[in-house]
Amino acid sequence: MRDTLLAGLAPVTACVVALAGLTTWTSFGAAGTPPRIRVEGARIFLPYADRTETAAFFRITNDGGSDDRLLSVTSPVTGTAMLSRHVSSGGGDGMRMVASARIPAETTLDMSPGGLDVMVTVPDGRLYRQVGESLPFTLRFRYGGAVDTAVMVVRPGT
Repeated sequence: MRDTLLAGLAPVTACVVALAGLTTWTSFGAAGTPPRIRVEGARIFLPYADRTETAAFFRITNDGGSDDRLLSVTSPVTGTAMLSRHVSSGGGDGMRMVASARIPAETTLDMSPGGLDVMVTVPDGRLYRQVGESLPFTLRFRYGGAVDTAVMVVRPGT
C-alpha cells in the first residue's frame, strides 16, 4: 500500500504545482485577455481625375491583452479592397500587397498614406458623389471577428 501511495504522490504533486503556477500566472494578467478591437477615424480619399483606385485608412485599437490580426477589408459598395504597404526603393516609391496586418495587444494601428492602407478599386467611377459621404466597410480579424464601420469620404491630404 505504501509503494502505491508513493507512486501516486509524484504525479499528484506535479499537477498541484502546475495548477498553482498557472493560477498565479493568470491572476497577474500574464495569460492575457482576448483581443478587444475598436475601429475609429475611418476615411477614404475621394478619387480624382477619373481614377479607378483610391485608398482607405482606419485607426484600429486593440484594448485586449492578446494580439490580433486584420485579415481582410470589404465593402458592398466598392470593388476589391486589398491591404497594401507603402515601400520606398532606390528608384522610387510604390506599394506592396500584404496578406494581413498584426494588431498587437494594447496598441493602436493608425493607417496612413506613407504606411499601411487599404487599396480600393472604384466600380465604374460611381462610388463617390461628394466629400462627407459615408460608406459601409467591414474589417475581419482573426480573433476579433467582423467589425462594421462607416468610412467618411475626404479629399486627399486631409
